[in-house]
Amino acid sequence: MAKELFDFISEHLEDVKQETVTLIEQLCAIPAPSHHEEKRAEFCKKWLENCGAEGVVIDSALNVLYPLGCENKDDIVLFLAHTDTVFPDTEPMPFKNDGEYLYSPGVGDDTTCLAIMLTVAKYITKYGLVPKRGVLFAANSCEEGLGNLKGIKQIMKDYEGRISEVYSFDGMYKRLANKCVGSHRYEIIFKTEGGHSLNDFGNRNAIYAMSELVHNLYSYEVPVCGDSKTTYNAGVAEGGTSVNTIAQNAKLLYEYRSDSDECLEKMREIFETEIAKSKERNDAEITVNTIGVRPCGKGVDEKRLAKMTEKCIKICEKHSGFECKTSSASTDCNIPMSMGIPAVCVGIFWGSGAHTREEKVEIASIPAGIKIAAELILENF
Repeated sequence: MAKELFDFISEHLEDVKQETVTLIEQLCAIPAPSHHEEKRAEFCKKWLENCGAEGVVIDSALNVLYPLGCENKDDIVLFLAHTDTVFPDTEPMPFKNDGEYLYSPGVGDDTTCLAIMLTVAKYITKYGLVPKRGVLFAANSCEEGLGNLKGIKQIMKDYEGRISEVYSFDGMYKRLANKCVGSHRYEIIFKTEGGHSLNDFGNRNAIYAMSELVHNLYSYEVPVCGDSKTTYNAGVAEGGTSVNTIAQNAKLLYEYRSDSDECLEKMREIFETEIAKSKERNDAEITVNTIGVRPCGKGVDEKRLAKMTEKCIKICEKHSGFECKTSSASTDCNIPMSMGIPAVCVGIFWGSGAHTREEKVEIASIPAGIKIAAELILENF
């Protein structure tokens, strides 16, 4: 039956594509910033139920879960695509279909992948396919930025010891991520007495203290462990009152990343050393709040991961016609990989402009994405 369904999807691919495009437009009309995916989650739940799905739930983290054959199973494969977008907007964002591209903030990351996964799940339900092992579909929350992978963390907690493989649909099909980029993110607050720029000249300035710290953090060369990649970034800096006021307050958002756990630890040591030096200089009262931690992979069976990677690359290249290369990335896969569970992040469309308001998806790439997702999922039925 799984082969028959794949053949049906392939034979009716134009109709399935149009259905998927309609679903993408419907999803794009529902704002879903991280931690505020309620409306999009409710839409996904009702959409699946209208397609005949039973047992669909929304959990405490706003994940939409559709389990098939998972009861009393300790061998569950998880397929997921995230519902949140990187944009903070709470009003519907513009959408345009010019016949060649779909345009909308978040249309590729990760709305198209979500729509394709849901479409495949719909046809599995319609055909009444029974999985060989437990299959769990998840339209998960909080993948982006300060969502801090809340959704996948909740899933892995609730299904602890039962999920054996994870496939995240996220990104474009010329790239497959099978190595995790971990990160530590901080909010650093600076406070001083401030004052009038003329009458109180010489008082401590919070912006100066912040600038000194940024300068010192940027004076280091990143550590290297083998072929690792490590970065750092001061992403947001704000503070002050006016041009003639000595700044009493300033705030910095800072992160460092690495696909090496060893390098990530070295970056933590560098960061904590510089914070301690800044406090000793007493240029400001400094408070550090950790606002995000994403772990690297640890203890994963490399043979199993290599087998999953090889399979996914073969399927992506077969249906897209393009070479698919492996890379490191920060995705939902970080959490299962940090628990020793093999996971890969598979792209299933082509487009450009991710994380910009000019984001677009090539409509002609969607059929290949449908076939990639369908083949990966249907091998479990």
